[in-house]
Amino acid sequence: MGYAIETVKLRKEYKSTVAVKDISLKIKEGGIFSLLGVNGAGKTTTLRMLTGLSKPTSGEAYVFGNSIKDNPEQIKELENLSPQETSVAPNLTVRENLDFIARIYGMDKNTAAERVEEIIRRFSLQEVEQKKAKLLSGGWQRRVSIAMGLISRPRILFLDEPTLGLDVLARREVWEILEDIRKTTTIVLTTHYMEEAESLSDEVAVMAAGEIKAQGTVQELKERTGQDSLEKAFVEIVRAGQNREEKGGMAE
Repeated sequence: MGYAIETVKLRKEYKSTVAVKDISLKIKEGGIFSLLGVNGAGKTTTLRMLTGLSKPTSGEAYVFGNSIKDNPEQIKELENLSPQETSVAPNLTVRENLDFIARIYGMDKNTAAERVEEIIRRFSLQEVEQKKAKLLSGGWQRRVSIAMGLISRPRILFLDEPTLGLDVLARREVWEILEDIRKTTTIVLTTHYMEEAESLSDEVAVMAAGEIKAQGTVQELKERTGQDSLEKAFVEIVRAGQNREEKGGMAE
């Protein structure tokens, strides 16, 4: 099994702020990879660079061997993003949203119709396919948003906080969808829900202050910190990083 993504000293600066500090990580093809961190850690900025929405200040990243700098068009064909805010058009029906995205990706009328039918069946959207998106619950809207991200058959799907704001039942339903998607698509997600990351992830990376502080399986991070849950391990890794930064600042 190869790597879906490799980053080499990837960096993003905004004027006087360094949002992502020379991160190097490798994400294996297949399964689910979770990028964890508190608000402002650099997770969303990293996803934006990997999906071509933001150019890195320096460093490099490769998606299935393709440089995000040199081969942006190939990158777009290999991946898709379901953002934190659902991307559904509120005044279009579910079916119209799916067809709209299919046509954006250049599918002709017949091909788009076939793909939409396939997605509706896969995501069990039959009961809401003729409803306007604005009338759907948060859970249904998130399901449609993820379905839209798969219209183009990406090899990698980026999910930014896919269950943010959902109730427990809706969150579990999204988990079931992700378990199905992972069979054919590499998933990279950000989440604040440690239970979600622990339940779904094959591997995780912890970001803090724009840096990767740890990467490995959930079990490896728990063993590294001596903790019995990912949440406790995450807190210890982030706090340890903060303490090192504070000591470094004092030394300077």
